[in-house]
Amino acid sequence: MGGVTAPAPLEIDQTESAEETFAVPEPDVPWVTIVHNDPVNLMSYVTYVFQTYFGYPKDKATKLMMDVHHKGRAVVSSGTREEMERDVQAMHGYGLWATLQQDRN
Repeated sequence: MGGVTAPAPLEIDQTESAEETFAVPEPDVPWVTIVHNDPVNLMSYVTYVFQTYFGYPKDKATKLMMDVHHKGRAVVSSGTREEMERDVQAMHGYGLWATLQQDRN
């Protein structure tokens, strides 16, 4: 006859300390949006996008654009993952190549 068997009793290891049982999470590492250089967009357009979307003054937008142009990339914003996903999508909407990653500095 096919009877139902009870599950085995849960064994608890009494040798673990409370600290080992409840590991403290590390602080949340911020995320960054990176805009990469591309052969399509004009430098003036990239500066315009940084000013329009991020609200950066012309000097800061120009410096970031020059980093993109000369270094191949620039970090244009930082924050939570959700915020950076939104910024990356916005950059894609403007036709720029952008990615996000955790800021490991």
